[in-house]
Amino acid sequence: MKKKLLAVLLCVAMTASLAACGSSSSSDSSSDTTTEETSDDTEEAEAAEETESDDAATSSAASDITIGVIYVGDENEGYSASHINGVAAAAEALGISSDQIIEKTNIPEDESCYDAAVDLAEQGCDIIFATSFGHEDYLFQAASEYPDIEFCHATGYQAASYGLDNVHNYFDNIYEARYVSGIVAGMKIQEMIDNGEITEDEAKIGYVGAYPYAEVISGFTAFYLGAKSVVDSVTMEVKYTNSWADISLENETAQALIADGCIMIGQHADTTGAPSACEDAGVYCVGYNIDMTSVAPSVALTSSTNNWEVYYEYAISCVLNGESIVTDWAEGYSSGAVLITDLNEDIVTEGTQEAVDEAEAAIADGSLHVFDISTFTVDGETLEEDGEYIYDGYYHESELASAPSFEYIIDGITEK
Repeated sequence: MKKKLLAVLLCVAMTASLAACGSSSSSDSSSDTTTEETSDDTEEAEAAEETESDDAATSSAASDITIGVIYVGDENEGYSASHINGVAAAAEALGISSDQIIEKTNIPEDESCYDAAVDLAEQGCDIIFATSFGHEDYLFQAASEYPDIEFCHATGYQAASYGLDNVHNYFDNIYEARYVSGIVAGMKIQEMIDNGEITEDEAKIGYVGAYPYAEVISGFTAFYLGAKSVVDSVTMEVKYTNSWADISLENETAQALIADGCIMIGQHADTTGAPSACEDAGVYCVGYNIDMTSVAPSVALTSSTNNWEVYYEYAISCVLNGESIVTDWAEGYSSGAVLITDLNEDIVTEGTQEAVDEAEAAIADGSLHVFDISTFTVDGETLEEDGEYIYDGYYHESELASAPSFEYIIDGITEK
């Protein structure tokens, strides 16, 4: 900050000097035209000097910042890999070198997170991120001890009520991308029905869920509604692994769902376990975080995924510019924070890309709402508007807080 202030003071001094020169030139001029031209030249020079000074100050701040990140997994696990990639992309965009980033991988959701956060603070980090739901309490405990450092937590919900100015929650509207990936799945299911491979009554999706949390429920509901927008008769069976990343258990869970008659598998689980089971069984699937065609080339249709660069660039820029970071941040298609991976053109149904483009555009411009209460029921009843989360005909997910809050088990979905 001292460097930035010095740059600004130098800029002011240079501007004052140039202004004096401009005034002298004007008084010596023999015509109004000469005076105006000299004044214009002086203003352009002043503007150029100010821009160069501002750029130098920003560059200096970027070179001084240190960023700490706590991951629940590592680059071999899809969810953490997407955060790792997002941090790297944001740093590159802001001119921050990799040696200014201190990363801690495979940090469990326990006291280890507090220890990691304190270590990062002691190493001089200006901003510290933690990326898994169970990290929140431990991260914010550390934040209370280091009030001059910004602490940002992904998927959590306590920042607004925590009573500290330096704690923040962030997530993205991944439910939007899950809805779109559900359309991809639904179109494939409709093709199977049209080809006589299954009947409408056999249109059953299986879903490998991590935990029975709102984040997972919101996601699989959005995925289901996307498929249902294409095939009205579709149903879904959800099985939980009670783990964010367990490749063997996810594989076994997918196998169990297939044995229960599921003809399509989705997931909110962080490994390639489920797609691998689908490849072995010849059952179509939709993944999460990463393109699953490397492990399931003949059955993986697409994956919903996050573009975490959008948030990391925003939050780090706030620190660089001395600006406040919002307490709760959540963005989706409208800012490019969510997307689906490239369609597997060898197996997706004809016209899928057009349907995807249409849905993404409608979500981005607000004409399509994923949790439109006219499109589903709960225990046979349409949800009533409550003026808080439900109004204007839809549930306003991630608008009052960044963390997902939709926890209804809607008709057509069963948990086992």
